[in-house]
Amino acid sequence: MAKGHRSQIKRERNAQKDTRPSAKLSYARIPVQKACFVLDAIRGKDVESALGILAYNPRYASGVIEKLLKSAIANAENNNGMNADNLYIAECYANNGPIMKRVRPRAQGRAYRIEKRMSHITIVLDEK
Repeated sequence: MAKGHRSQIKRERNAQKDTRPSAKLSYARIPVQKACFVLDAIRGKDVESALGILAYNPRYASGVIEKLLKSAIANAENNNGMNADNLYIAECYANNGPIMKRVRPRAQGRAYRIEKRMSHITIVLDEK
């Protein structure tokens, strides 16, 4: 158990908090594997080139991630006072979300399970 007063413990916990601008999309109807194809293409790039990559990427996930990246840029400008020209993508990852389980009828009275996967996508920006 942590020592100290409750307010002191909270102060220490908040001091360790990451202050980089970020945006998170929860329960995106995209499987993690398909989202990671797009995220791998933009990881480490500056935001202008990342937006260009996402605009011309034919995958469905690229449209969703483009909107999320624009939200992260707006967070950096409005909340942290950063300049959008100096930003780059420090981290971007997708975690597993819940799975919707559906049943598909098959021959001879059997049923196949269909799993519709979701993901939680996070983009963290940083200044050069």
